[in-house]
Amino acid sequence: MKKQYYNVVGVMSGTSLDGIDLVNVQFEKKSDWEFSVIHSETIPYNGLLKKKLKNAIHLQSDSLKKLDEEYTKYLTEVILAFISKYKIIDIDFIASHGHTVFHEPEKGVTYQIGNMPFMAKKLNKTVVCDFRVEDVELGGQGAPLVPIGDKLLFPEYDFCLNIGGFANVTTEEQGVYKAFDICAANNVLNHYVAKLGLEYDDRGKIAASGTLNQKLFAQLNSLPYYSKKPPKSLGIEWVESEIIPIIDHYPLNIEGILRTYTEHIAQQISMVLTSKSTVLITGGGAYNDFLIKRLRQISRANIILPDKAIIEFKEAIIFGLLGVLRTRNEINCLKSITGAHRDHSSGKIYIP
Repeated sequence: MKKQYYNVVGVMSGTSLDGIDLVNVQFEKKSDWEFSVIHSETIPYNGLLKKKLKNAIHLQSDSLKKLDEEYTKYLTEVILAFISKYKIIDIDFIASHGHTVFHEPEKGVTYQIGNMPFMAKKLNKTVVCDFRVEDVELGGQGAPLVPIGDKLLFPEYDFCLNIGGFANVTTEEQGVYKAFDICAANNVLNHYVAKLGLEYDDRGKIAASGTLNQKLFAQLNSLPYYSKKPPKSLGIEWVESEIIPIIDHYPLNIEGILRTYTEHIAQQISMVLTSKSTVLITGGGAYNDFLIKRLRQISRANIILPDKAIIEFKEAIIFGLLGVLRTRNEINCLKSITGAHRDHSSGKIYIP
């Protein structure tokens, strides 16, 4: 008989490199899945590790393997410290996304570091991880994976929109769940604001002070990715090959770049949303007041900003749920979303 109650630690590291998100979340299966966040914390990356992760995409195989080992050890220490700090007991398992280095599903490639088997032994806990690989092997995008959690935990919203390194969305159309990456978001904004010595544009104030460049705005909006139909997903490779070269071609100050790219994000998201729809927004972009203001103005959707735990930790919560579904051998990856040959239960299970 399957369990109805799970006490889980969910772990997520996004491409925006904000840090490692950890949640202690409890799930209970009643008529629907219910959850409670007990503890949550983000551990920022130090400067050296952040630089290594940012440059990981350019590493050769031997160097990347070394970084994978280093990162897995570091991630294990962070998880152990989190469990110790909050005195968490009776953990069913750790569900960890790892950190994405490569994601080019059209080439059959996706690679998340921090998912090495020795993590389970070091933690002395079962670890469920490496959720994307099987889906790519089945012909899917390997992303986005969060939509199954949107479906099961947040069914009351017309759209679940996460604005992190990338903006991605989940919605239901005629009884079928659809989800995809809309555009690059904080990955680009943070890249340029770093030139001012800042981690991020606080509340979007710098972007709000800039001038919109119509030519750059139009060129960004004409990128071929936006006319592709889902399933589709984006990786940092696309940002480096498509977005950055276009922006750098224009002799703009940082304020102008941030203003124009923020408008681009708002425009692309608004083209997906429908007027008067109810939209749950999570991720770091939820704190970008200027972006949210422009989204409300352009889309005319009913934008809902939930409490801090859901804004900041929804993806970690949902990877906890993906782990629950995987241990129950229940579907956690939908072919309608990723384009895989079939629905399946994805993720590797490592037992100490």
